[in-house]
Amino acid sequence: MRYSRYKNGFTLIEVMIAVILVGFAIASLVGANSAFTQANGAGTELSTAEFLLEQVKELAAMLPVVDPVTQLANFGPEAGETLAIYDDLDDFDDANFSPPIDAGRNTLSNFASFSQQVTVQNVNPSDFEQVAANHSTNFVRITVKVFQNSEEICSSSWLRARY
Repeated sequence: MRYSRYKNGFTLIEVMIAVILVGFAIASLVGANSAFTQANGAGTELSTAEFLLEQVKELAAMLPVVDPVTQLANFGPEAGETLAIYDDLDDFDDANFSPPIDAGRNTLSNFASFSQQVTVQNVNPSDFEQVAANHSTNFVRITVKVFQNSEEICSSSWLRARY
């Protein structure tokens, strides 16, 4: 009987190459999983910031542009006014809410790492990018910026007409 030098099966080198390839595949999957987790976290932060931005937008939609009592007397909150009794959009000029608020003016303590910054500016009716003097036009631009831990996450601006 003749003895064959080669047996069926893999050599040690072939097994080592297969183990290395499987190791690279596992390392790639772990790296991809980490990237997906980070992307998911960023998406969650952006979604929360957009929610907080929409809360201010909804609150602003219910308010007149200028004070309903004094009409044009003051730009910004009237003396002694607090968030609970802001009665027009210009009261929100330069307002910062940390923790943020919802459309019902309630503090959202669960989002303490977020803040909302609101700016209200009169704008030129022929160029909405150009800021005008307070109460000098019938148009205002409301800008809301949402921050998380002092880093801006999103912002939005929209226009409102006085009448």
